[in-house]
Amino acid sequence: MKKEIKPGTYLFPMPTTLIGAMVDGRPNWMVAAYVGIMNARPPMISAALNRNHHTTQGIIQNGTFSVNIPSTDFVVKTDYCGLASGKKVDKSSLFTPFFGELKTAPMIEECPLAFEVRLTQTIEFPVDIAFIGEIVSVFCEDRCITGDLPDIEKVSPIVFEMGKNRYFSVGQFIGSAWDIGKALKPGE
Repeated sequence: MKKEIKPGTYLFPMPTTLIGAMVDGRPNWMVAAYVGIMNARPPMISAALNRNHHTTQGIIQNGTFSVNIPSTDFVVKTDYCGLASGKKVDKSSLFTPFFGELKTAPMIEECPLAFEVRLTQTIEFPVDIAFIGEIVSVFCEDRCITGDLPDIEKVSPIVFEMGKNRYFSVGQFIGSAWDIGKALKPGE
């Protein structure tokens, strides 16, 4: 039997990302879990951020941002980026920034996977602004690539549980997509 609960953002798991933007001439990083893929061709991504965040202002000013995937090795620094506001603390030296072709979307060298994004659309909600952008380039550490693609086990991303505010690592492999379900198809 199921129990009806309060509507909320209980989609499991949520990514733990570090959003990067240039604000007042320097890189700023903030933690965001309301991030997701929007489209494949062209590759589009969204990030919903509180309109009062320091990073939000940088995205609006520059029309660019980055989405960085920190590994579990950086959970402490990542969490700190969610505790300390860029309005009060200079977080630019917490990580090593690098830039791609857009020149205004700082990415994080220490994160195994980084997306450089050009803003294409915003959707305003009462509290948050959803930034939708085209992924212009992707940078991945060599050690985290298998067969020309990022490898989730090697990237070792931090995943987030909304509600209880807990971080997790990725679990075990349980089956291949578009394959394991074939066992239920008639005649197969």
